[in-house]
Amino acid sequence: MKRIFVVLLILITVGVQAQKPETIKLKQLQQWMGEKTDRIKVLNFWATWCAPCIKEMPYFEKLNQENKEVDVMLVSMDLELDPNPEKVYRFVDRKKLTSKVVLLDEKNPNSWIDKIEEQWQGSLPATIIINPKTGQRKFVGKELHEGDLEKLIAEIQ
Repeated sequence: MKRIFVVLLILITVGVQAQKPETIKLKQLQQWMGEKTDRIKVLNFWATWCAPCIKEMPYFEKLNQENKEVDVMLVSMDLELDPNPEKVYRFVDRKKLTSKVVLLDEKNPNSWIDKIEEQWQGSLPATIIINPKTGQRKFVGKELHEGDLEKLIAEIQ
């Protein structure tokens, strides 16, 4: 009986541990965006200091948990202002985020933003939804509200 309890405790502890976001460069992000797959890709650019970003984050988490036809990636822009990723790690841990979180390690946004999305002026939050099967994309450069993600995905299916 004690063994079962110990095994369950270990499994629960492992399951509760939050992910440690990977630090990536622009090229890696572009590769992920361009990968051919049957799943819709949803990218959200955010930062821990961005109140609208934090406010809309539950919608991405809900989408990630409820829609298995979608890949959600939360791209933290925090490294642009602070080279220490610990704040993001603590945020991901505290919020128990299940969506894939990455830290984009690129300086000087003016040199790379248009390589991600021509319409993007650099404001946060920003969301890109990609249908790799059809090549269709949707870009939103403002805070999303409940139900917006589902509508945007439906528009490119």
